[in-house]
Amino acid sequence: MWFVILSVICSVSVGIFLKVAKRYNLNIFQLITFNYLSALLLTYFTYQPELSFEEKTIPYSLFFGLGIILPIVFLIQAKSIKKVGIVKTDIAQRLSLFIPLTASYFLFNETFSQLKIVGFIVGFSAIFFTLNKKSDKNSSNWTLPLLVLLGFGTVDILFKKIAVIKDYNFTTSLFIIFCVSFIISILYLTFKAIKQKEKIELKSSFLGLILGLLNFGNILFYLKAHKALAENPSTVFAGMNMGVIILGSLAGILIFKEKITKWNYFGIFLALISIILITYSQFFMN
Repeated sequence: MWFVILSVICSVSVGIFLKVAKRYNLNIFQLITFNYLSALLLTYFTYQPELSFEEKTIPYSLFFGLGIILPIVFLIQAKSIKKVGIVKTDIAQRLSLFIPLTASYFLFNETFSQLKIVGFIVGFSAIFFTLNKKSDKNSSNWTLPLLVLLGFGTVDILFKKIAVIKDYNFTTSLFIIFCVSFIISILYLTFKAIKQKEKIELKSSFLGLILGLLNFGNILFYLKAHKALAENPSTVFAGMNMGVIILGSLAGILIFKEKITKWNYFGIFLALISIILITYSQFFMN
């Protein structure tokens, strides 16, 4: 269970990191770019992924698709944290599990139990109450968390498709994807440096490497948790999602003094109930 706790801490720390970054005028995209450099180096030296393969077997569309989507979703996450806070952004990210589950039903003909359907209904209600704030006149307060939800849901679907590819193990795929994300990001930074005269900030670059360490730690401990609790995957899934919602909410409310209404608290409660229902519906189906 310690691996689950460490994964939760790393995940929430990423949100805190991005929240603090704006206060110190750090360049968010440079943080994201060098985060991927750190992540791919850590993946290589930790897992020693196999990098010899036949070109004809490479799933270019999946690798390049994920490599491009990841930094975009990361950037949206950073903007959402800045605009609406860690609490709502973390909940939106965790409720993104609806996207792959919906895809399982419509694309892979998975049968949904009554418990899972109830979990869906409660989850959609949680989204409404969590993002509800009558004083918000700016539509982006709804748009950004919803984009986070859709973005992470899409990423989850693509990762699931990669996980079933037999020609590559997961760590090899992860290394290639991190490489693509870094190359795409560094090319964009180079374009901005040439066309817009934007300077590469040493501080942002260095802290980006630390951000990558937290991101990698999240993945590493999550995988270790699944290995240690191989017979209880629902424990890992529920612990991770509920832990991030609770710790992220506490960080936003206590550290950053984010304003949460009674309806938002109700939405957080519903999000936890939804995740419990969906998690245990999968457990009983298995």
